Amino acid sequence: MVLYAARLSASIRNNIEIQVYLDKYVAGPEVEKIVQAVETRSYLQREGNNPVVRFISKEEAEKDFIKDTGEDHTAFLGENPLRDALLIRIKPEFYDSRQMKLIKLDLEKIPGVFEASYVENLAEEINRNIVKITLLMVGFATVLLLTISLLINNTIKLAMFSQRFLIRSMQLVGATPWFIQRPFLLRAALHGLTGGILASVLLSGLLLYAESQVEGLEALRDLPSLLLLMGGLCLMGIFIGTFSAYRSIRKYLLVSLDELY
Repeated sequence: MVLYAARLSASIRNNIEIQVYLDKYVAGPEVEKIVQAVETRSYLQREGNNPVVRFISKEEAEKDFIKDTGEDHTAFLGENPLRDALLIRIKPEFYDSRQMKLIKLDLEKIPGVFEASYVENLAEEINRNIVKITLLMVGFATVLLLTISLLINNTIKLAMFSQRFLIRSMQLVGATPWFIQRPFLLRAALHGLTGGILASVLLSGLLLYAESQVEGLEALRDLPSLLLLMGGLCLMGIFIGTFSAYRSIRKYLLVSLDELY
């Protein structure tokens, strides 16, 4: 959920536009000068070397308005009240409330610009929701991790308890600590790896099901991060299993004969 939420936040940030409305009677060469002035701003997104600036004429805006609402205001106003506009995209690192206000003021200082507008507080809402989801998921995952680690640790302790006399017998015939530990550690690592693979398969199935039920969710899939997460699950399974087995075996390697009973 955190990965998908972060991807959604990045997608929104990369596609948020500022509308720069021009003065009503600006046309021709004056529009070109305004576009050139806007394109020099360092906060604009760029595709290659070209800034992302799109010009929308008032005639085009009127057609879109009529298409969306079905209302033709020119019929009763006698003129088109809309203005020529530029749609510009801002680099994600500039998208916070303080910097957006500064950008708005900077754009409105350009001669021929009537107003610059954008959806305020959207970035803050996105960031607040991402933080809430992250904290909730991290807290939930931490509780699960501690619980599961204790369960695995106790299970391995019980398994080692049943093998304590075998460990002592191997010591008595001269086996080195590493020789005794190796098969137990390998088995624990294999069990941990198997658990990580099963968790990854279940996670993949859950994600595929979610993507089939929620429209557009597939576009937010971050495959490298998901693969990294699944690899982390496998490594965590190996580490928890191996570490728990090592502690338990170490205990029976050092315990006295009386304590075995």
